[in-house]
Amino acid sequence: MYISFGEAETFLRNCKDAVIITHRNPDGDCIGAGFGLKDILQQLGIRSRVVCHDDFPERFDFLTNVGAGEDFEPQTVIAVDVADPSLMGKYQEIYGKRVQLCIDHHVSNKNYAEKTLLRADASATCEVIYQLAESMGLDISRHCAMCLYTGIATDTGCFRFDCTTYRTHEAVADIMKKFDINFARINRYMFDVKSEGRIKLESMLNGMMELYLGGKLCIIAVTNEIMEKVGIDSSELEGFANLTLQLEKTEIGIFIRERENDFKCSFRSSGDINVSEICQQLGGGGHAKASGCNMAGTLDEVKTKMIETVREALC
Repeated sequence: MYISFGEAETFLRNCKDAVIITHRNPDGDCIGAGFGLKDILQQLGIRSRVVCHDDFPERFDFLTNVGAGEDFEPQTVIAVDVADPSLMGKYQEIYGKRVQLCIDHHVSNKNYAEKTLLRADASATCEVIYQLAESMGLDISRHCAMCLYTGIATDTGCFRFDCTTYRTHEAVADIMKKFDINFARINRYMFDVKSEGRIKLESMLNGMMELYLGGKLCIIAVTNEIMEKVGIDSSELEGFANLTLQLEKTEIGIFIRERENDFKCSFRSSGDINVSEICQQLGGGGHAKASGCNMAGTLDEVKTKMIETVREALC
C-alpha cells in the first residue's frame, strides 16, 4: 500500500526497535538513507540498526562509523532504497516477508512492503528522507545531513544525471545552508579518490568495450579473474556503468560484473530507451535511464541474452 508523508510520520513515531535493511552491493544512496533514517529514529527516541548483505565500502566510513546500532530482536522492519526484496540478499529470507515500511524512489518498486513511501520523481531515496524529515518538522543532525547529501550526490552523478530536478538543488541548498558538511571533501572521496587497482582497471576499460547492433549497444564485462588481477573487489566497481555510454553512437550501455553465483548487469540509456522496462523483462528494474538485473549462467550466455533483449527493444 502506497502511503503519504503524513502516514509515514505516524508509522515512524509509533514504531519500536527497528531494523533498517539496505540493498546488497551498497551504494551512497542506500547507505545514506539507512544511516540518515537511523539518525532520525534516534532523535525520536527509537532504537534502530542498519544491516546489509555486503560490507559497507571503506570510503563510506565517515557515515557508517557511528555504528550500525544495538543488537536487539526487531519489532519493526524497514527497507530503504530496496525496490525488490531479492536485493536484500541473505536478509530476504530473514525479513523479506516482514517489511512494514519501504522508503524508495524507484519506479519499478515491487510494492512488497505493508506500507510504501514511494516518490519516483525524487533523485534519490535520500531526497525522499530529506522531504520526510521536513514534513515531520525535524531539525536533522549534521551527521544526518552528511548522509543525505552523500546519497543525493552519488545517485545524481554529482548533479549531472537527468534525475536531478530543482527540488534536488533546493534540498541540497538547504542542507548546505544549515550545516558545514564539507561537501567538497565528500565529493572528492565519492568521485575522485581511487585505489591503485581501480586506476589500473580504468586504463583497461577502453580495450574491453564490446560494440553490438551497429554500435548502439556497448557492453563491458569485468570478471572475478580481472578483479583479482588488478587487486580490487566489487565494492570499487561503482560508477563504471556510466562509462559504457562514452561513444557517441551508443544508445544503451551494459556493465556486467561477475559475482559468486551470478552476474550483476547495470544498464544505462543515453536517449529515449527506457532500460527499466528492459530490466523488468529480465527480473530486475530501476529507473528509465539507469536500471539493473541479476543473471545466472556463463558470461557468454548472459551477453547473448542481453543482446537479444536490447535488439528487441531497439526495433
